[in-house]
Amino acid sequence: MAIFLVAHGAWSAGWVWKKMHPLMRAAGHELITPTYTGLGERGHLANPEIDLDTHIDDMLGVLAMEDLSDVVLVGHSYGGMVATGVADRARDRIAQLIYLDAFAPRDGQSAFDLLPEAAGARMRALAEADGEGWRVPPNPPPPDTPEEDVAWVTPRRLPQPIKAFEQKLALRGGELSLPRSYIYCQRYGPGDIFAPFAERARSEAGWRCFEIDASHNPHITAPEALRDLLIEIAES
Repeated sequence: MAIFLVAHGAWSAGWVWKKMHPLMRAAGHELITPTYTGLGERGHLANPEIDLDTHIDDMLGVLAMEDLSDVVLVGHSYGGMVATGVADRARDRIAQLIYLDAFAPRDGQSAFDLLPEAAGARMRALAEADGEGWRVPPNPPPPDTPEEDVAWVTPRRLPQPIKAFEQKLALRGGELSLPRSYIYCQRYGPGDIFAPFAERARSEAGWRCFEIDASHNPHITAPEALRDLLIEIAES
């Protein structure tokens, strides 16, 4: 049995991995999907001071309190920022790291540093216009998301504190050396912001790169295919 711990994406929460839980359980694996402070069922804790370190600390708390080790850590989208920080600060607990269509930052980079300049400016403008200057409203789901899933996720996605995008990652133990894999979602579409990270995984030592025929949220739109790929990576 493998233990998969998920660092979820922006505006999201643990609930968005609902389809994956029975699939992973039936395959004999444990899937743990915590929620960051200020999002999902913890939305009542939202405040302007929440930053990337807050979310890293949320995940470190789960590792410590559940006494988890030999973990397969999965970072989705913005969760790649969080997962990188967690893998740095809990190196003795993480067996391998999987980026799922995610940011793969280096030391000293923020999510805004890794976004196209126009995308970051748009998010800042939305926070000023609709989020009291500190909350970034959610992006819409990918266009191929089924209508029933759009109806499920839309009211549950909450604004993200902007400091989580602004704060630069500070690695405490140097660049990571543990096994890392990248899952690139092939259907992201024009202006794909994650393709450069997949290219890094293809060209840099210490990485493996995989692809999945899905848009940015395969845990919603292609859960069976994602299950199979996660298990393949963990077992290989």
